[in-house]
Amino acid sequence: GHRISFISTPRNIHRLPKTPPHLASSFTFVKIPLPKIQGLPENAESTMDVGPEDQGLLKKAYDGMEDDVARFLRTSCADAVIYDFAGFWVPSIAMDLGIPRFFFCIFPSWFIGFCGTTEDLIHELKDRKSPEDFMSPPKWVTFGTKVAYKYYEAKLIVGVGEKNASGFSDTYRGGIGISQSDAVIIRHCHEFETEWFNLLANLYQKEIIPLGQLPPHFQETENPSSDNWVSIKEWLDTKTKGSVLYIALGSEATPNQDQLTELAHGLELSQLPFLWAFRKPATSTVKLPDGFEKRTEGRGMVWKEWVPQLNILGH
Repeated sequence: GHRISFISTPRNIHRLPKTPPHLASSFTFVKIPLPKIQGLPENAESTMDVGPEDQGLLKKAYDGMEDDVARFLRTSCADAVIYDFAGFWVPSIAMDLGIPRFFFCIFPSWFIGFCGTTEDLIHELKDRKSPEDFMSPPKWVTFGTKVAYKYYEAKLIVGVGEKNASGFSDTYRGGIGISQSDAVIIRHCHEFETEWFNLLANLYQKEIIPLGQLPPHFQETENPSSDNWVSIKEWLDTKTKGSVLYIALGSEATPNQDQLTELAHGLELSQLPFLWAFRKPATSTVKLPDGFEKRTEGRGMVWKEWVPQLNILGH
């Protein structure tokens, strides 16, 4: 019975799955163009369109949508607004209009629990500026846990607390977004992370609402007779059970050229059968090492189109 207005950029809305007919009347898709920013690749509207080096510019462009979003909210008579860490300016607009605000956390609760209070987030993790600071549980975690980062992971987490090309750090965005919310929605289950959920409620002094896992629908499984799956299945059928290494970095993790080259060389040296789901953003210039596909032909398969992942994992 709810009516939903979904705000995003035109290209991102175009990429969404088609709304089921019985729900179509409940949704309005609000297209707001992404402002052009110098240095941001043409037609880049989401993190799947850019490499890590351009994500700060993408957030800067996203911040340029603030006036249009405010204009929409002023005329929408909205009963509530849901936003994530990137749109840290949304709750301020909603507060002025008296609209209840819900922060949607796309990360598991242990991840943001590791970062501390909203004040810790706003002050960019305060004095925790070295990888070693994240290689053991923080002092506010009073229950037993083995959750901690390895060194190479901790180096990336330190970067989350540093200002990027947008002028703000990701932790600052998250801290403002959470502190100005009425409640926090977590994409996870209370049964999996009970202690972390309780910790967050204490750290933020807010209600923490578990949303669940957002599993894929069964109809997303590839048609067994489609050309994509038939070709891959025929190749997998020639391999010994349990022998194939599957590489799929997803649409968000875009390696740079050095990382891609090292990954390819590692696969080549391993002598293992592999299936590599190799899709890159249209704006990316990275490429496989010269002759890699020829040298690994038969033993390895590089698939450059959409992959039927559920079928592959179920093989």
